[in-house]
Amino acid sequence: MTTVIHHNPACGTSRNVLAVIRATGTEPVVIAYLQTGWTRPQLQALFAAADITPRDALRTTKSPAEELGLLDPAVSDDALLDAMVAHPVLVNRPIVCTAKGVALCRPPDAVLPLLEIPLTEPVYKEDGALILAP
Repeated sequence: MTTVIHHNPACGTSRNVLAVIRATGTEPVVIAYLQTGWTRPQLQALFAAADITPRDALRTTKSPAEELGLLDPAVSDDALLDAMVAHPVLVNRPIVCTAKGVALCRPPDAVLPLLEIPLTEPVYKEDGALILAP
C-alpha cells in the first residue's frame, strides 16, 4: 500500500511528519486537503480507521470552530462532519494512512507505528531542532 498524508504545508507539525516519512526513503502521496476538500464518506472512513471521532479530529485553534459554535459538546458528530466538509480547515492534521493503519499524527512521533520502513537516522526540523530519533 502507498503511504498517504493529508497535509497542510503551512503547519509545522504536518511538515515535520512529512519529513519523518521521507526520511525512511518513502515518498508519500501528499493530499493538500485545504485545496481538495473532504467528502463526508472520506472523513467517516478515515476517522473509523483511525478509531477517532469527528470531535477528536476537530481543529479548535486557528480555525472557525468557535465562531461556528462547534466547541459546544452538544454539537453532534453529524453536524461536525457537515462543518468539516464545508470548512476543510476544521480537520486537524496531518492524517497519515499506510498498510499499518491510519492516525492523526499529532505529535509527530504518532507516525512511528505507521512507518513501513523504520527510521535509521534522526530527523530534524527546518531550523535544525530534532524532530525524532530512531
